[in-house]
Amino acid sequence: MTWFTIIIAGIITYFMRMTMVALVDRDLLGEKVKAVLAYVPSAVFPAIIFPGIFIDDAGVLIEIYNPKLFASVIAVLVGYFSRNVIATIISGLFSYWIIIFLL
Repeated sequence: MTWFTIIIAGIITYFMRMTMVALVDRDLLGEKVKAVLAYVPSAVFPAIIFPGIFIDDAGVLIEIYNPKLFASVIAVLVGYFSRNVIATIISGLFSYWIIIFLL
């Protein structure tokens, strides 16, 4: 019953979001609205990522010696210089794992 509920909730959520994308005509939106919507991904992404890096499981800010902080700095540097999303993700994951195993 639990899996059935999860699957139904996922299907309902998908169709609710997809109808807005599929049914809204692009010409209906003005240029100003399109310009504002262009900033949504860059505003939402840090809101998702930063709590995972800077706040621990208890809801307290992390210390300076947290491996997540070092790995995120490495990932930011790789992302800045390579401009490659896959290289940024892989470097962040590998640096986090290496730091965990070495510390």
